[in-house]
Amino acid sequence: MNYFLIDYENVNVAGFDGLSNLTAEDVVIVFYTENAETLTFDLHTKINESKAKIQFQKVSAKSKNALDFQLCSYLGYLIRDKMDNSNQNNYYIVSNDSGYAVLSNYWKQRAVDVKIFRNLKNQAVPVQKSTNKPSELEKSLSGIVKNKNDIAEISKILNESKDKIEVHNRLQKKFDSQKAGEIYRATKSLISK
Repeated sequence: MNYFLIDYENVNVAGFDGLSNLTAEDVVIVFYTENAETLTFDLHTKINESKAKIQFQKVSAKSKNALDFQLCSYLGYLIRDKMDNSNQNNYYIVSNDSGYAVLSNYWKQRAVDVKIFRNLKNQAVPVQKSTNKPSELEKSLSGIVKNKNDIAEISKILNESKDKIEVHNRLQKKFDSQKAGEIYRATKSLISK
């Protein structure tokens, strides 16, 4: 059986590319928050037509990385729950977040293969090499953002968001309203869409 755990807050609708190729042997578990709890009509139709079993897990905790932690915990539960099963199961995390590579490596050491893909078409997420050099975006932010400790988080939000509205909403969730507004106004010129 194939288990696909979707980080919907990270991939949104694009993470479902390939849904029509799944079979009745596939289980899709969608983790989402109030930051990303909408579906397009097209996606809704594809979900209804899919042969795969689809489940939804709403993450209500508002702390940073709550969705990631709950997805990882659920993956561990699935692996343990299915270990006695003689059939080989496959586990996939659908996310653009290369940070899940740590989880993949952890399970690999325990003879369980966990792959990370951008979508259900199984397009792999490139693993970013860790460097201590700041990115160009982080260099630009250092001239705009007063608190240097916030630069990495703001950079992540700007890189992962698909448009200005998503940037604004994620900043509002991460920082208090006044600070989020200041950061948004200061970084608006860096947002391409």
